[in-house]
Amino acid sequence: MVGYKFMGKAHSHAYKDVGMFFDLNADVVMKAICGRDENGVKAAADKFGWESYETDWRKMVARDDIDMVDINAPSDAHKEIALAAIAAGKHVFCEKPLALNLSDAREMLDAAEKAGVKHGVCFNYRFLPAVQLAKQIIEEGRLGEIHHYRATYLQDWLVDPNSPLAWRLKKEVAGSGAHGDLNAHCIDLARFLVGEFDRVIGHSRTFVKERPIPASSSGLSGNGGSEKGEVTVDDATAFLAEFKNGAMGTFIATRFATGRKNGNTFEIHGSKGSIRWDLENLNNLEVYFREDEPNLAGFRTISVTDSSHKYAGNWWPAGHIIGYEHGFVHIVYEFVQHMTGGSGFAPSFRDGVKCQEVLEAVDLSIERGSWVGVDEV
Repeated sequence: MVGYKFMGKAHSHAYKDVGMFFDLNADVVMKAICGRDENGVKAAADKFGWESYETDWRKMVARDDIDMVDINAPSDAHKEIALAAIAAGKHVFCEKPLALNLSDAREMLDAAEKAGVKHGVCFNYRFLPAVQLAKQIIEEGRLGEIHHYRATYLQDWLVDPNSPLAWRLKKEVAGSGAHGDLNAHCIDLARFLVGEFDRVIGHSRTFVKERPIPASSSGLSGNGGSEKGEVTVDDATAFLAEFKNGAMGTFIATRFATGRKNGNTFEIHGSKGSIRWDLENLNNLEVYFREDEPNLAGFRTISVTDSSHKYAGNWWPAGHIIGYEHGFVHIVYEFVQHMTGGSGFAPSFRDGVKCQEVLEAVDLSIERGSWVGVDEV
């Protein structure tokens, strides 16, 4: 695995626990973790349970004892590491967004397909029980014709103008700001639940143009110095969308929603009913059906903690809730099964490319000030 901070910890937890709760086709062996800071990556290897560590990812992907490479380094490193791993015949599991741009994402997909290796993108929210139930309800036609999809991803960790200039605020490293980091999840969930995008029009803002250059950083936090540097990504991006099935969509991702810590929500309205979900209350799905008797009609809250719901039966008795980290366990389970003889896996690099198409169409629409078809990019 390349990367050992926020996502490195989440992924490590998944690899460590997946075999405890799920029956796998093969054992997961945590062979090596990689990072540039030897002291930091060694401490992470010891703490997270990895057998060894490397400070050079090139050496790691060339090792004969490694079958799969997990990439959760910053976005500017995804392409180079993935292409090297693919060339070495390794299966690749990569954090989102897949690459800095659509061209790179397409190159990664093409290489993986030609090499015949397994490939996946870590859109982990698909794999929470409530989202799986939402998918089931839609596929069964319980909502009827879908009219509206409304998504928000609201955080506030950058409201303070003295928050340091972390790597996520540099276009050359992150690719984009709230758009690529947060809207990528919203776009993937929309594709998973409703279908493909047709056209988009967007608007973005960078509210704080300069920030202190960090003296030290870890994950989303750090300590700023006296010198300042330019913020080269968006702080917030909103866009309208039309889906190929005729549904309307509204999306907003921001790191300036004061008081919101990780407010990832979707609400879907159809001709027969509606559903609503909020990551900060991830064990519940709100559902409304028009067919209910008038005196009993209204949104009901379904707790997705018993064994009738996908993945939930692998954990605890009903009512004993799961959390954010469990989505990573579920996606790792599915990818391991895929690598070791299971049927197809999604989200694959192809889904990563589809997401990147929408992201770039929104960027192009902002540049042009007009609607842009996703097929144009």
